[in-house]
Amino acid sequence: MRVVIQRVKSSQVTVEGRVVGKIGPGLNLLVAISDRDTETELDWMARKCLELRLFPDPQADSSRWDQSVLDIQGQLLVVSQFTLYGDCRKGRRPSFDRSAPPAMAQELYKKFVQKLRESGLTVETGEFGAMMEVDIVNDGPVTLILERESRSDQRLASVPTDDSGENR
Repeated sequence: MRVVIQRVKSSQVTVEGRVVGKIGPGLNLLVAISDRDTETELDWMARKCLELRLFPDPQADSSRWDQSVLDIQGQLLVVSQFTLYGDCRKGRRPSFDRSAPPAMAQELYKKFVQKLRESGLTVETGEFGAMMEVDIVNDGPVTLILERESRSDQRLASVPTDDSGENR
């Protein structure tokens, strides 16, 4: 699962000329579901998005990020974006082989949104599968990429060795 998190002053999504989601201060989340994601990844990602300290404490040094979107009672705009799994390393056209099939992605996307709503914060969404215009007034700008691979995707890091087989 990949999420691009943007701290925003405001954000909105328009589909065919109508606003389908709109928020004030908080986080804009661009969300991609991989073909191997499960609820384990959704749980981790929802908790991380809600608890990351991305906002300054108005009572303290404004350059230090001490508060989460929960702490400031911010809002969330969640937009599905399968193109985050676009692989452009070969050829001239991106491959989306790692993106979940639409039915699977939509089901997991809805569950992810529900997990965020359980926080009690205002959570708005785009329209899954639609061509959307996303207007973002980025605050900072602060933009981060979060990724959580399913356990089946994780690879053990190899430890370099010298010629004798000893760890370096």
